[in-house]
Amino acid sequence: MVFWVFGYGSIIWKAGFKYDERVPGFIKGYRRVFYQGSTDHRGTPEYPGRTVTLEPAAGEICYGVAYKVSQKEDIETAITYLEVREKQYDQKLYLDFFPESTNLTPAVSGVLVYVASSDTSLNQNYLGPASLEELAKQIVRAEGPSGPNREYLFQLEKALLELGCKDAHVMGLAREVRCILSND
Repeated sequence: MVFWVFGYGSIIWKAGFKYDERVPGFIKGYRRVFYQGSTDHRGTPEYPGRTVTLEPAAGEICYGVAYKVSQKEDIETAITYLEVREKQYDQKLYLDFFPESTNLTPAVSGVLVYVASSDTSLNQNYLGPASLEELAKQIVRAEGPSGPNREYLFQLEKALLELGCKDAHVMGLAREVRCILSND
């Protein structure tokens, strides 16, 4: 048995579990958005931070990293760890994953992807869309047990750039946050 999980947020730079292979690439039909509230890592219940989730988007691709875990005990440990870490993400999708080198044939069918849905009856931490300025103000202010929310944003921007991905949403938001910070 082999287990694959796709990271499109903090899992890109901090897997937190033992893996056999780390493969940069993308999934199709989704885009990364800062619509999920974080009350356990990058914010608090009183002032949630913003983290990424996926939104269906025809024709779009979302870059990230797929991790392969092969050993039975490593698979069990990884799944247990991810179920706690990703507990505010209420959906598990099994999607096709495409490595950087090709976009015709998936390298993996059924890679696990944690997603925070927009259904607030199932996901009480869904914050939804907001203007770039509103998102940036919230990210500048929020801080949780895992650190400042802006650190999450800047780490994500750096990790994506290292993959060769210039995500317009992430980069625009990072630019807005830096602008706010330079004016404080």
